[in-house]
Amino acid sequence: MSDNGKAKRATTSEVRADGAEFDVAIVGGGPAGLSASIWLSRYLHRVLLVDSGDPRNWETRGINGFLGHPEIRPSELRGIGRDEARRHGVVLVDAMCETVAKIDDDTFELTLHGGEVRRARRLLLAIGLKDVWPAIPGLEQVYGTTAHVCPDCDGHECRDKKVVVIGHGRKAVGMALNLTTWTREIIICTNGEPDELDLAEYCEKLDALNIPVLHAPITCIKHSGAHIHSLDFQDGMSLDADKIFLAVAQYPADDLGAQLDCERDAGGHIIVDEAYHTSVMNCFAAGDIVPGPQLAIAAASDGAIAALAIHKSLVPDARKLEKLEMAEY
Repeated sequence: MSDNGKAKRATTSEVRADGAEFDVAIVGGGPAGLSASIWLSRYLHRVLLVDSGDPRNWETRGINGFLGHPEIRPSELRGIGRDEARRHGVVLVDAMCETVAKIDDDTFELTLHGGEVRRARRLLLAIGLKDVWPAIPGLEQVYGTTAHVCPDCDGHECRDKKVVVIGHGRKAVGMALNLTTWTREIIICTNGEPDELDLAEYCEKLDALNIPVLHAPITCIKHSGAHIHSLDFQDGMSLDADKIFLAVAQYPADDLGAQLDCERDAGGHIIVDEAYHTSVMNCFAAGDIVPGPQLAIAAASDGAIAALAIHKSLVPDARKLEKLEMAEY
């Protein structure tokens, strides 16, 4: 860093609260956390990014729809983002954040695995979600190439292919209907679970689109490398398939939002306002952990918007104009 850059960093550090080593601590190093860290460092804030190194989409072979990076692998995108963050002065720590506590409105304390403690004036939770995988032999080998969880991300690649949706209830029906954008060869398999098709609308729409529902448990997925050949069932049936989509449950990657008593919805997502501010003062959240589309490009956008709001919250009142009253008509 140039001497001028060092001087700017020093000036920024002078306005930090006593005892807070960082202006902002970010937990989670996916697209949301990395995007936020880069934007915040460009505002000359001292930024800490804590990443456990266990991303949800690590097995995915390619991220689709990320502008300028067609089919980039998650590891590649993270690598590029981490390198850019380092160049801007972000402090990257590869560790699990075990606990987080709010000391006061201007101080959060993070305890990392191993006992290391870091403090920051603002906190951004970009912790993401985890998927609940069914225990089916062969699934791990095909996940990310021919088995997916997101039709928005990977539906385009199943055009006119035979697709099996593994799941039950409203989630499976919704995914099957979504996939009709690209193919009409769709079968729902509940994998031994009750189908939970309790609303007449579910069966009516599935029947109208000729989407059958199979109930037998799946014993294995036969494959060559990462490519699916068929699904074998406990009743002896074998079903040819090209693609699998998993309509599975999800849960927060860790309980930091619960530790802080952030307001959450029924699915565990942290509820935020338009600036990605949570119900806890000066705590923000972005990415898959908040309600909305679970897309890498959306997570990166979340992180950028949250970063702008965090920066504004750190600017002293002496450097801001007061808001004008809206004119009444």
